[in-house]
Amino acid sequence: MDEVSLTRRYHFAASHRLHSTQLSAEQNRLVFGKCNNPNGHGHNYVVLVTVTGTLDPENGRVTELEALDHVVSETVVARFDHKDLNHDPAFANRVTTGENLVRFIWDLLVERIPAGRLTKIGVIETRDNYFEYPMPALKT
Repeated sequence: MDEVSLTRRYHFAASHRLHSTQLSAEQNRLVFGKCNNPNGHGHNYVVLVTVTGTLDPENGRVTELEALDHVVSETVVARFDHKDLNHDPAFANRVTTGENLVRFIWDLLVERIPAGRLTKIGVIETRDNYFEYPMPALKT
């Protein structure tokens, strides 16, 4: 049977400061510009979760929406909503860039998806910034 993908949209608001302990204060200002402000800044993030699988013959769905919503709300939204990302233990040794955030959200969800398989995470940070992490290719 053919596979179908479903993408659900979730939201959270969070603040952060782009800053690397590997760089000097001047280098941080040059690399991250106004996003290196010591007071931080915030975004209304949109997270797109894509699950792919075969349709359940009884209900015609790839996954149970309520179960997916519960997992994402509990694992991602509750963890980050109205928080400072720099204070999350996962970012103790990495910069809170959109690239690192989308990869970390993948890691949080990949083993918890209730049915189907996680195939892509997208994070919209601003009108102009979209980050995407697709399912890694299988190594042969």
